[in-house]
Amino acid sequence: MFQFCADPATLPDWQWFACYLTTGTHLAFYRSFLVVMALLAVVAPLALGMGLLGALALRARLFPVNMLGRGYVNLVRGVPDIVFFLFVPIALGQGIEWVLHHIHCPDWDQPIRQGNDFIVCREAKMPPVGASAWARNIYAFSMAAIAFALVFGAFVANTLYGAMQAVPRAQVETAEAYGMTRAQAFRRVVMPQMWIFALPGLSNIWQILIKSTPLLFLLGIQDAVYWARELGGAKTSLYTYPHPDWRVWYFLALLVFYLMLTWSSEKGFGALTARLSRGQATAEGDRQRKAAA
Repeated sequence: MFQFCADPATLPDWQWFACYLTTGTHLAFYRSFLVVMALLAVVAPLALGMGLLGALALRARLFPVNMLGRGYVNLVRGVPDIVFFLFVPIALGQGIEWVLHHIHCPDWDQPIRQGNDFIVCREAKMPPVGASAWARNIYAFSMAAIAFALVFGAFVANTLYGAMQAVPRAQVETAEAYGMTRAQAFRRVVMPQMWIFALPGLSNIWQILIKSTPLLFLLGIQDAVYWARELGGAKTSLYTYPHPDWRVWYFLALLVFYLMLTWSSEKGFGALTARLSRGQATAEGDRQRKAAA
């Protein structure tokens, strides 16, 4: 990046580190932190939306809908997360290719499954054959985001369902006595109040989601943990910037990053809890009323 980086072997320490820390691989390392933040920004609303749908299904009176919600929540909660992180991208990717195969190649006369192989025509390949590295990365990121959303959506669904049940039943019955339908009572009474009961659980799920982001490496995405391991490993004189094993320093940087992320998240959830507790019959609401008295 700098002009004086032409011959790193002749540089003093500060210039050597300036050149070393601005190599292309280090820039990829810095970008990987943005990938982690982007995953959190995408997965959080997706998981919350899926969790809300799952909670509504758990609360539904229709037996098929209720069983669908229970099946989704219990299935995801009963299977190790890593299994879903590996299964969902493969199954979803093959499902997309299967549909595209029947659309683009209706005259294909060979079986798609041939032993352990899944073979589709060239036009059905995902990502498309000849796609740019950027398109391949976006496809892999999308598959990862869907897998994360499915897994954490089940935990969110269970948390939101418990929060809905925590809203006093007498308030719902009073709303219905005033002529509200069940849906109106839910929208006007249950929904506004359930969040204060759900926040502790949602906070825990968010923290677990943050700590699960290194699993991106299993899905073929070069995340911060991957680059920390690669860049920190011992380099010999065959490399432009040889150095001993520095992984402890790279992983220390990751430690600081994740600690700062979880600390700021805790502060954010604390502020949100204080905001939603105003006027509520909770411990935080009682504390606020006593402080204002």
